[in-house]
Amino acid sequence: MAKCIMVQGTSSNAGKSVLVAALCRIYSRRGYKVAPFKSQNMSLNSHITKENGEIAIAQVLQAEAADIEPNVHMNPILLKPKGNFTSQVIIQGKVISEMNFYQYQHDFRETALKAIEESLNILKEEYDIIIIEGAGSPAEINMRKEDLANMEIAHLADADVLLVADIDKGGVFASIAGTFSLLDSYDRERLKAVVINKFRGNLDILLPGVEKIEKIINVPVLGVLPYDNSLKLPEEDSASLHEHKFDSNKEIIIGVIKLPKIANFTDIDPFEFEEDIGLKLIDIDDEIKEVDGIIIPGTRNAVEDLLELKKTGMDGKIKKLAKDIPIFGISGGYQILGEKIHNISRKTGEKKTVDGLGLLKMETFLKDDSNQDKIVEQSSGTIMSNNSSKSNLSSSPNLFNNIFSSIKGEEIKGYEIHEGITKLTGSQPLLKIKKGVGNSKSSEYDGAIEKNVFGSYLHGIFHNYNFRKEFLNYLREKKGLKPKVDDDPYEAKKDYSIEKLAKIVENNLDMEFIDNLIKKNNKK
Repeated sequence: MAKCIMVQGTSSNAGKSVLVAALCRIYSRRGYKVAPFKSQNMSLNSHITKENGEIAIAQVLQAEAADIEPNVHMNPILLKPKGNFTSQVIIQGKVISEMNFYQYQHDFRETALKAIEESLNILKEEYDIIIIEGAGSPAEINMRKEDLANMEIAHLADADVLLVADIDKGGVFASIAGTFSLLDSYDRERLKAVVINKFRGNLDILLPGVEKIEKIINVPVLGVLPYDNSLKLPEEDSASLHEHKFDSNKEIIIGVIKLPKIANFTDIDPFEFEEDIGLKLIDIDDEIKEVDGIIIPGTRNAVEDLLELKKTGMDGKIKKLAKDIPIFGISGGYQILGEKIHNISRKTGEKKTVDGLGLLKMETFLKDDSNQDKIVEQSSGTIMSNNSSKSNLSSSPNLFNNIFSSIKGEEIKGYEIHEGITKLTGSQPLLKIKKGVGNSKSSEYDGAIEKNVFGSYLHGIFHNYNFRKEFLNYLREKKGLKPKVDDDPYEAKKDYSIEKLAKIVENNLDMEFIDNLIKKNNKK
């Protein structure tokens, strides 16, 4: 039976996810079978597992760090906020329903806890070590009875707890002492050590405070982790979008429309690993200046975000630029580019039909009935040729001629998380589906392309290096720059970041202390 160790934080964004990833890599390299676990995660950045189940992106990264395939039991409860204190509830990868905060906390808690325990036991049978990530802070004393992510799970798993504190926010010693003082003795006995994270200053100045706080809380500080902004790892929290810092010195600038209900924004991560590419986040009331291409990312509500684009005039700015530069939409962003979104059930707003940007000749139909569930699948398709006779659609000059002709027939992989079906009314499809749904179960195609505008339902489409490379080389050549033919920098640099993170943790923490926690009752 696996030994469990848990990482909790004094606050959100303290560094729990990355410390779990580092520990997964460290102990995997030492020969243990290691799995990550987060009982309950609230995130709009999700991924589809091999079982076609939906889990948070953080657990996918942690599984990669452990060199294992992610599965639904690593994140048995995923909550996707929909607004107005309502979330879509996903249990072991499958959508259950939408619930408001009170209904979930009071009426559904026992069902959620049962799923958590079941998933944890499944992992315990298969792995030597389970590295558990908490959520937010364990010291939310107003919600201890409803807890499904911190101390309740530590007791359930019989896990020792490491507490991570973010010094970059300030008040680190107060946050550590406050967390300890607010927990009752039953919970506090689980806390075995503290890690101070994101330190930028002189360690000699900090050490007297470390010595004092150890006496106050009566557990050791295992070490101080330096802030390293060179690490490039996927983020799950939309608050982390500010980390995508705009660098105007890059040769190619891609504008990313920051939709109010943006989701799955990790689709843009691979661009940050390209040395000559800069990402510029554009709020919907901003001007769009000096960009070479635009991406409209996924959204948890395409209808509402489309209406916001119209309200601010951003729709007109995008349409004007579409004459000169490529515009690409992903999932909900793809739906926005069409001629109409038919909101048949009015599930996502009061308007029954909303005019889209009209840049792609297609219409999307959103329904709410038993015949059309949310589509959650790993998907793949092949790049179509420009003159496909089977599509019976427009073959007017478009980006196929300039970008994709050299990779036609190549397989593109990704995953779908969307509601609605799309019918092409004139634009040519982008992919022929091999696996998954795409535009609809009856169409055999995904995406659309029309002149400078194209889109797809496949999240992760730019993680396919040849697809991304051809797109970027088109932008480079338009600016008189040489195309690049190097190997994919994304996967190599992401794994390099995980390795570097693991070394930072090993070099700065008392790993012998953690080893002893793990060896206790562990059967290797």
